[in-house]
Amino acid sequence: MISRTIDDRELQEHISSLPPDGREVFLIAGSEVRLSAVSATTMVNQMKANHQTGPIETYVLGQGFIAAALLSSTVKGNDRVQLDIECGGPIKGMALEAWASGAVRGYLANNPIPLEKPIDSLDTSLLYGPGFLKITKLLEGSRTPFSGQVMLGHGNLAKDLALYFQESEQTPSLFYLSIKFDRSGRVWGAGGLFIQALPGCSDETLEKLQEHSMKLRNLGEALSEGMTASEYVETEFASFKPDHIAHIPTGFSCPCSKQSFANYLKSLPDAEKKDILNGEFPLVLKCFNCSSDYLFTKEEAEELFMEDL
Repeated sequence: MISRTIDDRELQEHISSLPPDGREVFLIAGSEVRLSAVSATTMVNQMKANHQTGPIETYVLGQGFIAAALLSSTVKGNDRVQLDIECGGPIKGMALEAWASGAVRGYLANNPIPLEKPIDSLDTSLLYGPGFLKITKLLEGSRTPFSGQVMLGHGNLAKDLALYFQESEQTPSLFYLSIKFDRSGRVWGAGGLFIQALPGCSDETLEKLQEHSMKLRNLGEALSEGMTASEYVETEFASFKPDHIAHIPTGFSCPCSKQSFANYLKSLPDAEKKDILNGEFPLVLKCFNCSSDYLFTKEEAEELFMEDL
């Protein structure tokens, strides 16, 4: 992956002043509930820089990145989880992938999102329209991925993720995805919560958490002021006696490289290789997941193909 520079000096200084991004996992309410919290201000800003997203695109895809980072708490080791949305609205969909190690990558189907008129609210229901949300877990050593799918019921990613876990896994869950913009439209704070009932969780505990979640301080704002995700949970959920059990650094990362694209070029049929050599150079190959551009000169292409042509 080629990380593009965040060229706003004030934003750079702000990001540098914040604690590093990370995923924190807690048990709360006497171990009846698992709570994952993600701080993601740096990740969302790097996503914005690489994909060169506008404000609306940053909000939609930024929520996707935060959600994927939270979902990665459901896998371990070298496992990874994919979040895919296909929909009829102007977004058309997005694809995210997150590793248990904390790496997240992904993209919007439409960037920029085609809009007939400017949006005057953060209601995303019209942007999504009808569609489907699918979550796939790719587990190391397993030949068959585990996958589940639900129809979009809200056009709101947090609510539709909760709907997925309720319908597909019969697990009461709550998602909170928060992005704080400053007056200039810059991402000043970003993070999320994933609250999931564990086996044996009582209805009383679920009711208390549901009521409590309506009174939470804005997470993105708290993170923008330098609070860590752990501090936020320990403060906002103090009455549920949080027990911190894990910390994983989180960030925008993609395993693509020029070498991986070179290997792809070498695998092409001979006819396509000849077409490439007769085409324009430099040849530019883009990774959709991180918007990295890899350039190949004609000399490099000839060297790659010389053994086969």
